[in-house]
Amino acid sequence: MKKIITVVGARPQFVKAAVLSRLIRSDKWNDKFSEVLVHTGQHYDYGMSDVFFEEMEIPKPDYNLNIGSGTHGKMTGEMLIKIEEVLINEKPDFVLIYGDTNSTLAAALAASKLHIKLIHVEAGLRSFWKAMPEEQNRICSDHLSDFLFCPTDTAVRNLLKEGLTNGVHNVGDIMFDAFVYYNKKIESNYIELFEKLLSENNIKTVNTNEKFFLLTIHRAENTDSKERLTQILDALNALDCKAIYPAHPRTIKQMNKFGLQFSENINVIKPVGYFDMLVLMKMCDFIVTDSGGLQKEAYFAKRKCITLRDQTEWVETVNSGCNFLVGSDKDLLDAAVKASTKLSFENKHFGNGDSASLMLELMLNG
Repeated sequence: MKKIITVVGARPQFVKAAVLSRLIRSDKWNDKFSEVLVHTGQHYDYGMSDVFFEEMEIPKPDYNLNIGSGTHGKMTGEMLIKIEEVLINEKPDFVLIYGDTNSTLAAALAASKLHIKLIHVEAGLRSFWKAMPEEQNRICSDHLSDFLFCPTDTAVRNLLKEGLTNGVHNVGDIMFDAFVYYNKKIESNYIELFEKLLSENNIKTVNTNEKFFLLTIHRAENTDSKERLTQILDALNALDCKAIYPAHPRTIKQMNKFGLQFSENINVIKPVGYFDMLVLMKMCDFIVTDSGGLQKEAYFAKRKCITLRDQTEWVETVNSGCNFLVGSDKDLLDAAVKASTKLSFENKHFGNGDSASLMLELMLNG
């Protein structure tokens, strides 16, 4: 039996781990692999962390490193020290990392220095903007990895341009696996769950018959700059439509620091779990976000996505005409909201929903 240490720390990683961790523990695979789950604590409050483990039935972490907020260097350094201790103690065959967070980079460095095979799920993504911390984390992690599990053909081509060919596999996107699996659990109760969400959050300006958009903002490039955050909020506040915003704590902190506010059209609520996000995606008219994962989830849910960034790693969604890059430009945002082009979500850019099985097969034989 091969031992895997999985390192997670942020909301998108919990969603991905829910799929693979469940499969590892299934009757088909539990005699071939065992998993030790490590939570770095990068996302640490209930709405950003615990609720995902509870509702998605992710196994309780074997280790919680309790490393919360801080500068990139401080967080990554503390994670590296503690993850190394875990790896020395557990002696795994593989270290498995997801995505592009500081948790991802710290685990990649620890595994590489201890000569443990490294598996990078969601390898090959590139925004081609190195000022973006996530881009630095991706590049370094990819170049240290032994298995590079790519979600798209574009990701494979990106790695080829960097001279990476060994261990590169297009297995599809594990977040699509999650969307298909968990959507089936609640698809018959969307309206009931939506009304419950509205009631719990005391939202009276939105109902099941009224159009609204789902909003998320959290990227450092948008929240750390007063000028850019002001431009984004001015553009959002000028829209003549209602919104629901499950607030990221950092964004609210920065808004308070800069003295900024949303208009009454934007309903700010506490962070929500994965199932509530599925409900909001299903019930909304369109999505406005700076999240990488939500750009894909919008495509899965067949909703127009408007992205508050100047570039994206998910170029497939843009090329398909379903995702509009607007940055902080008020006119571009307004035009994207009003765009009436018929959208097509038929292209299977992200696989068939079986990426987790494909990964385990490759790991077993590798």
